[in-house]
Amino acid sequence: MSQTFDVVVIGGGPGGYIAAIRAAQLGFKVACIDEWKNAAGGPAPGGTCTNVGCIPSKALLQSSEHFDHANHHFADHGITAANVKIDIAKMIGRKDTVVKQNNDGILYLFKKNKISFFHGRGSFAKAVEAGYEIQVTGAKEELLTARQIIVATGSNARALPGTPFDEETVLSNDGALRLGAVPKKMVLIGSGVIGLEMGSVWRRLGSDVTILEGLPTFLGAVDEQIAKEAKKAFDKQGLKIELGVKVGEIKTTKKGVSVAYTNAKGEAQSLDADKLIVSIGRVPNTIGLNAEAVGLQLDERGAIVVDAECRTNLKGVWAVGDVVRGPMLAHKAEEEGVAVAERIAGHHGHVNFNTIPWVIYTSPEIAWVGETEQQLKARGAAYKAGTFPFLANGRARALGDTTGMVKFLADAVSDEILGVHIVGPQASELIAEAVVAMEFKASAEDIARICHAHPSLSEAMKEAALAVDKRTLNF
Repeated sequence: MSQTFDVVVIGGGPGGYIAAIRAAQLGFKVACIDEWKNAAGGPAPGGTCTNVGCIPSKALLQSSEHFDHANHHFADHGITAANVKIDIAKMIGRKDTVVKQNNDGILYLFKKNKISFFHGRGSFAKAVEAGYEIQVTGAKEELLTARQIIVATGSNARALPGTPFDEETVLSNDGALRLGAVPKKMVLIGSGVIGLEMGSVWRRLGSDVTILEGLPTFLGAVDEQIAKEAKKAFDKQGLKIELGVKVGEIKTTKKGVSVAYTNAKGEAQSLDADKLIVSIGRVPNTIGLNAEAVGLQLDERGAIVVDAECRTNLKGVWAVGDVVRGPMLAHKAEEEGVAVAERIAGHHGHVNFNTIPWVIYTSPEIAWVGETEQQLKARGAAYKAGTFPFLANGRARALGDTTGMVKFLADAVSDEILGVHIVGPQASELIAEAVVAMEFKASAEDIARICHAHPSLSEAMKEAALAVDKRTLNF
């Protein structure tokens, strides 16, 4: 017999579980379906972000950074740390603990907000007078009915044609996060967020890492000046990045993997490695959703087609996060989830795509919001730019990390902030100030006139804003 709800959410990742919580807070009777399993087969809500993405990668980045500092930077502080070793099993175990804590936290929030959780795969069964019947396939079969459905099924790693993931030698982000030993040699295909973060983790731990990128420019979506600064830092660290390559045949053997490719000069090359990580993007996950049963429209990529407010072609069916258009970012999914729940309640949910921040959690960190300088030039905008290096920041000097800069871009006439770009220490935290400023249509002068604590890295934000009008205080 079917159980009836006001709202059923399919998918318990950042978009799904946040949508479910907000809908419950607004007074709806809510169910959330999620199929992720932990090692014991139990529920593991949180989606890719919590299980094989944002959270575990940050745990490994933190562990590997500690190891790198102990080996290469402690001596600068007068700290002797001889014969430093890494216990990979314990490091991976800590990562798993962090993941489980987040899984359990989501289950607690479901219980606190009186959300019914169903562990299994959710799919459309049919449209009915009361809305839609949703089939739950798992340890226990369930049939749910609701007038409002929110699809938040996320995305999957994209594999190279003819080279499927085996998660032993050819790895997606999933396999890259649970290696049992440090590979002597590692090749990554793709120098995006996943490639750079995973490459950084295993390089710090001692692997010889080469990243192959098909595009001729490094981090093409990033402001060019910031990307060049980041590339210099990665080169100095020993992270080998080859641009403009064309990957050819990939062969796996008992010893590892061999990657044939053509470099930017058109020369045939080959790399042998113990492990290959493929990070060439992700694809929307609509597998098993049974969209055809109700006529849910998908595009040529397999993404669910939605309008500006995340409505699908079906009345009462919404979709958010990686499974729809827009950037595949956890916080973008969260914002859409909240907005959809509020729209269902008759409120005016809102998502501003122009102020969604982007972050790459390498060292140095890279973060940005708004337009890049190349985008402003392409649309013929009149703008002013201001930069300030962390080399001149007192807190950065004290931290021992002066790599990078802050860059402000503002309208030449109104001085409204159009974009902020950071490469350097704690960029992921600093970018929040820029997001707030842009949401309130602040000018560069507004940031320049705000009192920032001294000494702090945030003073670089103030100095870069000042530099837009060729001024400086030089703290």
